[in-house]
Amino acid sequence: MAVENCRYCTRTTDIMEVVAELEVSILYIVKDQSYRGRCILALKEHKTEVFQLSVGEVEAFGRDMAKASKAIHEAFKPDKINYAAFGDTYPHVHFHLVPKYHEGKSWGGPFELAPNPDKFLSAQEIAEPIARLREKL
Repeated sequence: MAVENCRYCTRTTDIMEVVAELEVSILYIVKDQSYRGRCILALKEHKTEVFQLSVGEVEAFGRDMAKASKAIHEAFKPDKINYAAFGDTYPHVHFHLVPKYHEGKSWGGPFELAPNPDKFLSAQEIAEPIARLREKL
């Protein structure tokens, strides 16, 4: 069941773009590319906690996460991918997939969650990383 005011249910947001639909989730790319290749993987169905998923949904979400993170790794060659789940302000099962680079922003520490609108890519600029990800999926 979709929730009317949930950015993940409506798939409308000012901070990210849809890359692809996977088995049980949607892969988004964050427009703030301070972390090159940063994405969010969100469950298609509106659920707020992982324990609400069936065993099959958990397994499928895991496959989606593996597929998405492999595509990020192949497309952007990070040294590590950080995974994080929050949801206090957007209660919908989703994970941040944040590529990190040895000489890059926040290496050795947590990534900065809040997007920086000054670093948002334009529609033309975001098209290239979206295409790279779709090619690797």
